[in-house]
Amino acid sequence: MFKGSIVAIVTPFSKGKVDENKLRELIEFQIKNGSSGIVPCGTTGESATLNFDEHEKVIEITIEQVDKRVPVIAGTGSNSTEEAIMLTRQAASAGADASLQVSPYYNRPTQAGLYRHFKAVAQSVKIPVILYNIAGRTGVNIEPETVASLARDCKNIVAVKEASGSLDQMSRLKALCPAGFDLISGDDSLTLPVLSIGGAGVISVVANIAPRDVSNMVNAFEKGDIRKARRLHYKLLPLVKACFLETNPIPVKTAMGLLGMCEPDLRLPMCEMSEGNLGKLKKALKDYGLL
Repeated sequence: MFKGSIVAIVTPFSKGKVDENKLRELIEFQIKNGSSGIVPCGTTGESATLNFDEHEKVIEITIEQVDKRVPVIAGTGSNSTEEAIMLTRQAASAGADASLQVSPYYNRPTQAGLYRHFKAVAQSVKIPVILYNIAGRTGVNIEPETVASLARDCKNIVAVKEASGSLDQMSRLKALCPAGFDLISGDDSLTLPVLSIGGAGVISVVANIAPRDVSNMVNAFEKGDIRKARRLHYKLLPLVKACFLETNPIPVKTAMGLLGMCEPDLRLPMCEMSEGNLGKLKKALKDYGLL
């Protein structure tokens, strides 16, 4: 169910408010261009600066606009277990197909604490739960042994979005987890290598601006056309690098502004790109043929 190119969609703002009409347009653009799932309210969606009402509304709009054409995986994680349960129940009630659960940030729980946190969230709903491991942002790594224990003990914990950057860790994870538990790339630059070790797809940032190529790369690999998949990987790589010149989602949202896809508005503490990096981003967009 959760495979292919899944976009971690931006949350468009206009005059400080969520631009609901633009969000609907972006969802249509993604589905038209081959994205196999939508993740609202993830890191790229600036979930950390959405209030509870906005968070709930963005998820509801996404579910309504998608209208069951592709899975909606709602970002509903928190560093408070009680808050994560509340957000996940809201998303499930609204009709989300799954929840994406980032590991608790700032408070840096132990592996035992992570296990108990994710188990409590999973047991609070019936929808599938996808773990999200991104230690660079959260300060704590979900060890493969912890993921494997959760996969065995909680039947609705079905996958992990891995953004550790370590293929060694991801390989250990695949070896330890039960059959049917999916590994999803959380790094655009590692999507093809992750597919090669048994990954199911990617939750992608760069798909916000190049959805067709990301989708085609994953589909080509699945069909055994490794040459095409490799060609698209190398085509995408400079664009991917440009999308991470500064903290995500600053570059990709700036790119979308340059391409006329949405306003480039960010919420503090996110702010506009430096002039030097903006120049590099523009060059990457031009070289790719987007600008």
